[in-house]
Amino acid sequence: MTKRLRGFTLLELLVVMVIIGLLAGLVAPRYFDQVGKSQIKVAAAQIDSLDKALIQFRLDTDRFPTTEEGLSVLSEQPPGAVGWSGPYLKKAIPPDPWGRPYVYKAPGEHGDFDLYTLGKDGAPGGTAENSDITNW
Repeated sequence: MTKRLRGFTLLELLVVMVIIGLLAGLVAPRYFDQVGKSQIKVAAAQIDSLDKALIQFRLDTDRFPTTEEGLSVLSEQPPGAVGWSGPYLKKAIPPDPWGRPYVYKAPGEHGDFDLYTLGKDGAPGGTAENSDITNW
């Protein structure tokens, strides 16, 4: 008695591949939309954390860092900073979720300082993932 091995036909494999492709076409856009929303939330949370660290720096030194000093003063004491009690962050200053440094300007156009990222496209303005995320 011989036992006959039976495999899948090419047609059956193609049908399965088409079904998987259709499912991926339906699920992938929703998944990537969620990734974009989470990057926006991460950027907003990081800006909030940096904002609070800058306020603590001002409470200790009686001034905000200059634009030239930038955010590095939150990790390293600037020369002549009386009252500096840092570091004000537990970790290194993070880049924005798209890999670029946050923009810091003092004095700011919208307050004592402006802290923002230009979003995914790196250009001013935009909507959704491309929108600017700011501290004002």
